[in-house]
Amino acid sequence: MVRLGRISYVNMAPVFYRLEADVQEVQGVPTELNRRLLAGELDLAPISSIEYARNADRLRLLPRLCVGSEGAVDSIQLVSRKPLEQVRSVAVTPESATSVVLTKVLLPEADHVPLGEDADAKLLIGDAALKSAFEDPTPHYDLGRLWLERTGLPMVFAVWACPEPVAAGLGELEDALVASVRLARAEPERLAHEASERYGYPAGFLARYFEKLRYRFGPRERAGLMTFLELAHEAGELEEVPELRFVREAVVA
Repeated sequence: MVRLGRISYVNMAPVFYRLEADVQEVQGVPTELNRRLLAGELDLAPISSIEYARNADRLRLLPRLCVGSEGAVDSIQLVSRKPLEQVRSVAVTPESATSVVLTKVLLPEADHVPLGEDADAKLLIGDAALKSAFEDPTPHYDLGRLWLERTGLPMVFAVWACPEPVAAGLGELEDALVASVRLARAEPERLAHEASERYGYPAGFLARYFEKLRYRFGPRERAGLMTFLELAHEAGELEEVPELRFVREAVVA
């Protein structure tokens, strides 16, 4: 049975909406799944795109799936009372490698400190970011929107990766994951209602949130990912920009 990682945030709801596959599901925050995948404890997982790049020689990608956005993503927020150009320190979450590097790329002048320490701004991701946008009147800056404004491209926060040697059945599992996303897109109200019951957010809010997420790993998403990796390399966060190596060549989605 394939050991399949699942990010423990609400952003995974469409991918697992009606997943018809016999898998062992393992939940965790992104950095935890990164570690477990690289340790050989998982056969497939959504992994922070920067961690894929740092370990690309050991990993293969599913060609049709990612987690990204073209513009605002809602669940990755920089909370700051100061204008962004005046931010010189950011308290960063330990849960996401990609978002931390993206903050470095977008705000190269700012030092990073652990979340909870005093800083000009704080980086929140996942459900904590969604909750904060509801409850905290402090200005929130959406990293997906900032990225689009800078590059004109989608931002790929996570890719679906597997360690080599590749486990049997991943092609069929990718088909099942893609089919689940398509069904979720075809039934947005039911998806939002079910996710609302599981995660506790209003269904209308979740419907808008899911519309902003991108799961298809198409040409624009790949261009956005490569641009991010090149900028991460320039920022000293990545030793070299790897080529993207896939489990199988992409079939037309």
